[in-house]
This record gives sequence, C-alpha cells and structure tokens, in this order.
Amino acid sequence: MNITEKAKKIADSCRFCWMCRHVCPVGNATGQERNTARARALAVSLVSRGAEKIDEIIDNVYECTLCGACTNNCVTGWDPKVFIQEVKTDAVLNGVIPAYVNDMLDKYEKTGNVYGESVKEEIKVLLNKEKTDILFFAGSDAIYKSPESVITAANLLKKAGVNFTIDGNVIDSGNAMWFLTGKTEETLTAAKNAAAEMNGYKTVIVYDPVDLKLIRHEYKEWGIEVTATVKGFNEYLKELIESGKLKVKNGGKEYTLQDNYAYARDLDDETTAREIIAKVGVNKEMLLKGKEANVAGNLIMNEYMPDVQTRIARDRWVNAANMGCRTIVTENPAEYEMLKKTAPEGYEVKTVERIVTENLI
Repeated sequence: MNITEKAKKIADSCRFCWMCRHVCPVGNATGQERNTARARALAVSLVSRGAEKIDEIIDNVYECTLCGACTNNCVTGWDPKVFIQEVKTDAVLNGVIPAYVNDMLDKYEKTGNVYGESVKEEIKVLLNKEKTDILFFAGSDAIYKSPESVITAANLLKKAGVNFTIDGNVIDSGNAMWFLTGKTEETLTAAKNAAAEMNGYKTVIVYDPVDLKLIRHEYKEWGIEVTATVKGFNEYLKELIESGKLKVKNGGKEYTLQDNYAYARDLDDETTAREIIAKVGVNKEMLLKGKEANVAGNLIMNEYMPDVQTRIARDRWVNAANMGCRTIVTENPAEYEMLKKTAPEGYEVKTVERIVTENLI
C-alpha cells in the first residue's frame, strides 16, 4: 500500500484507548466494532505492514463519513481522516475500489455528478442568468438532491435585493471526488475548474459548509488560488440581517441547531447560525452540540449504505427528543434531506434560510 509516512504514523500511533470509540456516528448506528476509528487504524496498519490486503478493508474505509468526531476526541491529537483519504487514493490507483464507488464514478463521468441526476426544471430557471459580481455557489448536493434548499435560499437573497448569479458552469467544487477518491488528478481537475470559474466573480457565497471547507482548506493545500472574496452562506445571511437589508422579527419560537461538522470542527464556527437564530427566535440546545455534535447524514454515503445513514439521522432525532427539541435547524443540504426523511410525527426540520424567511417583517 502506497501511503505517506505521515498517514502510516497516524494509523500506527493509535493507542486503542477507547476515547473516540463512542463518537463515530456509523459505529453507533451499526453497533459494529469495525466502524470505529481505532478499528480502521488497526486495519490500515495491518495492510501497511503487509499482514492484510487492501481489498479486505476497503469497504470499511468507505464507511467513514469524514465528520471528524474521532479527530475532535483523539487525546493524542491524531487525525484518522488523513489515512482514510490516502487509502482511498491508493485503492483507486490500484483498481481495488468497491463496485458501488466505481458506479458513482461512472455516473460522475457521464453526468457531472456522482448521483447521475439531471438538473431539475425548477433549478434550471435559476441557472446561467446574466453574470453579476456575486456568485451563489449552491454545490452539487443542493443542486441535485435538495432543490428546495436552493430555491428557498435564492428567494431570500432576492428579497434582500442581492443581484447574484447561480452559474451552471460552477456546481461542483470537487468535494464528491475528494470524498470518493482522495487527492487524485480528477479531484484536482474539478477543484481547479471550479476555482477558475469562481475567479470570474468578485464575491462567492458558498451555501454548503462542506464545499466551503474544501475551498478554504484543501484548495490552499493544493496550491489552488481563489481570488474572489469567499464567504459562507451563514456569514453572508447574518450580514444582510445586521445591515437591515433583511428585516426580521423575533417570533419567540424555539429552534435547535444541528451543527454541521464542517462549520463547527473544520471552520471553527459554532456561533454564526446561533446568532441568526437568536434574531428570529430562541436557541434551544441539544446536549451534543458544537464540535461534539453528531452528524445527521451524508448523501454520498446514502447512495451505498442507505439503511445506516437513515439510522444515523434517526439517532439524531432521538438526541433532539430527549431534550424536548421539536424544531431542528440545519446548515447543510445533506443533513436537511436526511432529517426531513426521518422526522418523527410532531417534529420538523428547517434550514437556516427558511426560519429567516418565515420571520421577515
């Protein structure tokens, strides 16, 4: 197995101390020891030492959400995501990726997205309009799997008087290829193409925090420059409210934020969405919040392990119910769709832009 010494060191250095064992959303959903960071570390270490073959462990590698819960709780400061992504790249280069990943890569080659979806008619009317200074980068998950989110966000921006473009030429940040293949040439090509298009705008508003994390972190590591000013959607929405371009009232309703891992852990932002909620309602917290929040679902993984992703979302509703939290607010289209799919009777999920829209003056 051809992975870096850094990745090998991370896998080999796992103490098997159990500190991260209880935080893996997949492990909690399946109840299987293999679905823990320490088990994956052991498996990768065995392969790197020649005691096991990569095709024997590769399915388990793809059962990681990359949410970083294990990294956040690692007492020795290691990041298992490093070896997870490098093993994926090695598997791609050696032709031992699972059949379901190959299928998604084929869909990507044919349609431009790993879901094999075409753009919905209600989204097509928003694409490729006259170019402005501001690009609203909705991202692949939202465009192809959560058009409701795109439409609600776009309508809110229009109400604020924002003149923006949703560019059909820049939907893919490279995140899906990064998730499925790691740092491959295909991932870099997608990222470079996205950056080139973004650089034709003055400001880029990134809707999905998973895309935002890739642009702010991985792009820089890969030497891909984005010259436009890049802002997260929450940040921009807060600016619109505070500037008075969006006038809101506080309706007094309780909202519970589902912290997205990309915002809370990778981008170190646990506050912006809560500040928005405080302007239109009341923050009601779950116990597992901020950097400790559990992920509520992954749409790419839902393509090949839907039962597990459904259980993960249902587990999050259990967390909410235990604290009497009846309305969850999401920051990410994947978690919105998974929580909407699994919402118990009497509970509801809304996006940040939806609760703002419902409290406009």
